[in-house]
Amino acid sequence: MNKKLSKILIDKTTIDSEVERLAAEINRDYEGEEVLLVGLLKGCFVFMSDLMRSLSVSCSVDFMIVSSYGSGTESSGKVNIIRDLSEDIKGRNVLIVEDIVDSGITLDCVMDILRERKPASLKLCSFLSKPSRRQRDIKIDYCGIEIEDEFVVGYGLDYAEKYRELPFVGVLAD
Repeated sequence: MNKKLSKILIDKTTIDSEVERLAAEINRDYEGEEVLLVGLLKGCFVFMSDLMRSLSVSCSVDFMIVSSYGSGTESSGKVNIIRDLSEDIKGRNVLIVEDIVDSGITLDCVMDILRERKPASLKLCSFLSKPSRRQRDIKIDYCGIEIEDEFVVGYGLDYAEKYRELPFVGVLAD
């Protein structure tokens, strides 16, 4: 284990089973329909890739880059949209794919923006949820694992652009 991590919180086997469970729920709800997966970069890309390969429903992908963290471990509270969607979402089923819902500040802003674009449906899938940190009321339609208030890295999640490549979710040491 990396010396900068205090422990492994979620191992690869658990990650794989959670991805399959979430995909099964999404497949059930979107059966016979097409869904646009909207990934919030950069953290979502590992989870979104695994999730997409587990889906049997027709899907396409697009990405947004939004930031509220910078290089720290706390949300700044200021959301910056760095890259917007490249596709029109009007009348489409949109599923936002997120690595973690923490304060909810970023997602609240993104969901408001996307709702204004009149999708047929707008739902949220998040691999991790940290409800104790929530500052906005965010409904997670497809929720993976709820975790305690610890700063986690791995499986796409980072600290200052490091640790994304880890095949597990670990807790960053103080």
